Formats: sequence, structure tokens, C-alpha cells
Amino acid sequence: MLAGVLAMSAFAQTSAFAQTATAGTPIEFRDPKTGKVWTPYNVSQDDKLAPRTATSVQDKAFDPQSQRAVVEGVTVQRPRAQLMGMLHVTAGPGVPLVTLDGASLQAIPGERWLTALYVTNNSATTVDTIVGCLFTNADRKVEDTRVIVPPAGPGERLALQVYGPRVDMFVDRVTCQIISPT
Repeated sequence: MLAGVLAMSAFAQTSAFAQTATAGTPIEFRDPKTGKVWTPYNVSQDDKLAPRTATSVQDKAFDPQSQRAVVEGVTVQRPRAQLMGMLHVTAGPGVPLVTLDGASLQAIPGERWLTALYVTNNSATTVDTIVGCLFTNADRKVEDTRVIVPPAGPGERLALQVYGPRVDMFVDRVTCQIISPT
């Protein structure tokens, strides 16, 4: 069964089958104390409103189209999982064997992008699961990752961390889905 998770870093919305978190560069930001409006054109510009070309690393965050960096191939990860608890076994008609939720996207300063996922085994048997995560920037692939989840016993809910590309490669979304529960 496929269960999708779409993540971006600023806020989250939950539905019955997927969780979405959003990270995007705001078009403008109003400073609540001064009332000044910041945009991609005047941030760190000492009030200079002239448009800048996206040449510096900081400016590329405002112009994701200028990034061409991609991690080639498919990265395989075997993260450790933390048992979060036991749930009732609910697999059956209309309920998948394994569900995926709780996605979030954050940057570890000076290191890598990180998403936290929760995998729940809804069946009465132990399952091995493979999750695919695609880190993107402006809908362009930055890194494709396969996550081999440790075996989950009946009713177990596991938490795991999936690492993406280095933070000097801009990412605005990670989409994760179950590739195969076995």
C-alpha cells in the first residue's frame, strides 16, 4: 500500500492518510516591532530596493531556480528506529498494513536537511518496510533516498530520522512514500 507524506518546513496539516508540512520562502515579512516590510529585494541590503541577481548563497534561497546542484543516484539509508509505542492491530479492508506520517523538514545548521518520519505496523505480523523520500527545490530533484526501516513488530509505531542533502543545497520540500512493506 502506498501512503504518501509531503513535507516542507514551516507548518503542518494532517489528514487521515498523509501529513503535510510547508516550508517556503515568504514573499514578504513584516517586522512586528518596526512595521518594516522585508522582501527578497531589500533583505540585508540596508534599505536598498534595487533588485539583485541571485549570485550569493543567501540570495539563492530567494531564487531556487538558480540552483543546479543534484545528488546523483539514489542514497540508501538504514536509520535506527525508536519505538514510540504499541497500537492496536487494525489492518484489514480499507486499512493499510503500514502507515507513514509525521513528516517535518528542518535544516541542521552546517550539516544536512533532516526529516522525521513515523512508521506504524497495523498488521499482526512483523513487517520490513522500504520508504522512498525525494528532496526537491522548486519541484526539481535535489536528492532521492531509499530508507530501509528496521523490522516493526505487530502494532509497533517507530520514529526515525532521514537525512537529506547538505544544507548548502537548498531544499523546499520532501515527499516520502512507502515503497514496499514485506
